[in-house]
Amino acid sequence: MNPLKEKSIAYSIRMVKAYKFLLSKNEYVLSKQMLRSGTSIGANIHEAQHPASSADFINKLRIAQKECEENLYWLLLLKESEYLTEAGYNSLLKDAEELMKLISSSIKTTKTKNSG
Repeated sequence: MNPLKEKSIAYSIRMVKAYKFLLSKNEYVLSKQMLRSGTSIGANIHEAQHPASSADFINKLRIAQKECEENLYWLLLLKESEYLTEAGYNSLLKDAEELMKLISSSIKTTKTKNSG
C-alpha cells in the first residue's frame, strides 16, 4: 500500500474515533460534518487509485484536498467551542497537514510526469 493511502485510512479511523468521543459529549452536528469530510478524504484517495486518466487522478486528489480543508474548518470549530482540547486538535491538525502535503506532492509529481 502506498503512504498516501495508508495515511488517509489511518486518518479516517481517527475521524471515526473522534466522532464516537464527541457523541459521548452530546455533540452531534459539528462532529457529523467532521466525520463526513474527514472520511471523504480517504474515499477520494482510494477512488483515485484506479483513474480513467491522469486528469481523473488529479481531479480526485483535488477533491480530497478540498475535503481536507473543510475538515480543518470543522476541527477548528470543535476546538473553539471547547469540544476538542488544544492537544487533541493539534494532533488531528498535524495529521491533516501531513495528508495535505502528501496529496499536493502526488498532484505535483503527476503533473511533472505528464509534462515531461
